[in-house]
Amino acid sequence: METYYSLCYLAALAMLIAYVNSRVGSMQSTITITAASIVLSLIMMVLGTAGLLKSYPHIIESIYAINFKNVLLHGMLGFLLFAGGLGINLKNLASQGAEIAILALFSTLLSSFLVATLLWWLLPFIGLPLNFIYCLLFGALISPTDPIAVLAIVKKMNAPEQIAIQVEGESLFNDGFGLVIFVSVFGIAFSQETMSAAAISGLFLQEAGGGVLYGLVLGLVANYLIKNTEDDSLELLVSLAIPTAGFVFAEQLGVSGALAMVVAGIFIGNITREQHFTEASKQGFDNLWHVLEEFLNNLLFLLIGLVLIGFVFHLEDLWLMLLAIPLVLLSRLLSVAIPYIGFSAFKKYNPMSVAILTWGGLRGGLALAMAMSVPAGVMVLPEKNIDVREIILVMTYAVVVFSILVQGTSIVPLINKSKSYDA
Repeated sequence: METYYSLCYLAALAMLIAYVNSRVGSMQSTITITAASIVLSLIMMVLGTAGLLKSYPHIIESIYAINFKNVLLHGMLGFLLFAGGLGINLKNLASQGAEIAILALFSTLLSSFLVATLLWWLLPFIGLPLNFIYCLLFGALISPTDPIAVLAIVKKMNAPEQIAIQVEGESLFNDGFGLVIFVSVFGIAFSQETMSAAAISGLFLQEAGGGVLYGLVLGLVANYLIKNTEDDSLELLVSLAIPTAGFVFAEQLGVSGALAMVVAGIFIGNITREQHFTEASKQGFDNLWHVLEEFLNNLLFLLIGLVLIGFVFHLEDLWLMLLAIPLVLLSRLLSVAIPYIGFSAFKKYNPMSVAILTWGGLRGGLALAMAMSVPAGVMVLPEKNIDVREIILVMTYAVVVFSILVQGTSIVPLINKSKSYDA
């Protein structure tokens, strides 16, 4: 019950910040909420450390009792990805299908290995040598762009259609593939059993392929139920069953619930909504999912900032932060630019495509949730109590905050410049 109370108060705080921003601010609300929660975290940390905030230990306990990883991966994720899928135009997606597939698969894999290789080479220079498998674990969790962050910030800036489709489509699909890659590497890094190439390939096919197929089945079942009712409320309830029971059952089946939600969302948004909804029910349906998406996004971005509370920093963590940001950006640039060399041989693209896909490849709560799942206790610098989890979590947090606060606020000039090429 304590966790529920905390989430209720935090949701109210997120809404308050969003409201104040709408009245006096001009930034996108999720950026403002993240910035405000980070500032609030730092203030409480300073006051708590100085002994001026007597309730600081209770605040830390309440925040950590929420279990950010479970709340996101097993709660919010299904709703947010389903809502994201609802807004994707299937015809536009199909027109960029090859590009999105390559960016979601090849670019994510390439970036994972680039990040891992560069990190493995550079970390000894700051006195924190790390086994390659742990470097690859970080590469796997940080390489996929976060669909929640991307859709919340970049989607609303009216980029040229060709670029917008690639940014949105890649972020929705590489999330599911990225989770599968992370689970595979995690198994190699921490499992007592050695995973063969065949086992990893089988896991990938089961999670990714099974997730897509299961999502299509969910969409077909929901489409049949909605088609055979004229009750607007029942139509909404059927749609709500998809990211709740549908998402939970995907996990029990051992398939990617993330990919299933994206596929089901695209199906419902493009087929069911257009063929079986009246104009009035369309408006109610859109309003419901818009409000749910905004509510959960605001709460999620507040939690991202509050993750900072209670964290014990070491001097080495500063070097990790400064190293991780340019390293991840460079790997993202190369993993996008290389496929575009091939793309450009068959089709003409906006000259700003690579720049926007690189700078607009935001990271968010999903990367943090995966980083938090890394077990503690695998020591790298025992004399300072620095373990693999701390290294990965610090670097992840730095990249996530930088991408939201810096990349998210500075992407507008790139998008505006891209519009001039389409004029």
